[in-house]
Amino acid sequence: MTSDVKIPDPLDVEREEEARLRTVAGLPPARGPVGDYAGFESVGLPDRPPQTERERQVYSLAEGEMLVNMGPQHPSTHGVMRLVVKVRGEVVTDIDPVLGYLHRGIEKLCENATYTTVLTYVDPMDYLASMHNEHAPAIAFEKLFGVQAPRRAEYIRALVVELNRVFSHSLMMGFLALDMGGITPILYGFINRDEIVDMLSAISGQRMLFNFFRVGGVNFDANDEFFSRLGTWRAHVLKNVEMSERVITDNEIFRARTIGMGVLSGRDAIALGVSGPNLRASGVAFDVRRAHPYSIYPELEFEVITQPGGDSNARYLQRVAEIKQSIHLIDQIVDRMPHGPVQAQVPGIIRPRPGRAYAAVESPRGLYSVYAISDGGPNPYRFRMRDPSFVSLQAIPKLMPGHLIADTMAVMASFDPVMGGVDK
Repeated sequence: MTSDVKIPDPLDVEREEEARLRTVAGLPPARGPVGDYAGFESVGLPDRPPQTERERQVYSLAEGEMLVNMGPQHPSTHGVMRLVVKVRGEVVTDIDPVLGYLHRGIEKLCENATYTTVLTYVDPMDYLASMHNEHAPAIAFEKLFGVQAPRRAEYIRALVVELNRVFSHSLMMGFLALDMGGITPILYGFINRDEIVDMLSAISGQRMLFNFFRVGGVNFDANDEFFSRLGTWRAHVLKNVEMSERVITDNEIFRARTIGMGVLSGRDAIALGVSGPNLRASGVAFDVRRAHPYSIYPELEFEVITQPGGDSNARYLQRVAEIKQSIHLIDQIVDRMPHGPVQAQVPGIIRPRPGRAYAAVESPRGLYSVYAISDGGPNPYRFRMRDPSFVSLQAIPKLMPGHLIADTMAVMASFDPVMGGVDK
């Protein structure tokens, strides 16, 4: 004897319940992919109409395509970022970086803080380049207030930002290998980073968010402990870098997964606003320290290094070369450092004359700049920052189509983005 009772399909029940809830909430019906995935209406798709043409393009799936979410989690998407990856099989056909998971509102915080306090708030933005974060607003505020930092302070500024560049690039070497499954290089990278951080803590009092720059100079003079640590580090730093290179540079797996991956031409890099090592790795010789000199850089001898190719391997080699260049700059700075004060005469509460100022520096990730407007009060009337990681991310959708999904993180890591600055 057979029963006429039909057992409902759980998927149909779930779909009907979702449709009912959407109707009650006044939402439009769920939209879904076409082809093999028709019927799975809510898989990976927003529950609202597309807001832009780009969003319509990403979420419109052709036959055989599907969406894969990578992130947001740390560290595989270099912080709190989500990548919506459109794939056909294992091949990426489109990719969309989704931001906004780490909103900090730093610009608006700075507009409600004194000029001195601003230099504290910008530290955690690019948390691998805190000294550079402080350098640009310090220059902009000095232009507004009409004060100039003493010569020794400028030398100390250049010294600490070049040390910061070395440990940032050292970590990039390690994280690039880590994102492809290599463990040892990141340990070497942290050895170099920790030695430099110990030095910077000797001069600033902090190991990560240094709060060292001041309007009109720096907070502390370079002391004997700092120079003692610097001399010890300088004696073996090149050996540490070469040790990392032996593990990474000629590694067969590393080369196979980086050479020819994510090729960015110089023309495209300029069109997309890419700067810093990522631009120079595409063969474009642009460095803010040389193109728009600031601080003591006009007095130092260095060349603007570039790499041919514009692929992930070139971006890695660019940073290795820049580590060695920064060490050369550090030698010159220490040899030429003058004596004298490290802080100009500046009042506790700074009230610049009404006006506006712009300052740009060469951070480890590229052109980092600040635009500040004063209305004569103790707080900046407007404060805006250009973060190079944010700009570089727009190159990712152009580079990834045609690569395998396994290559996504190798290309992403080669751009060395820091999400604290992207979601500023």
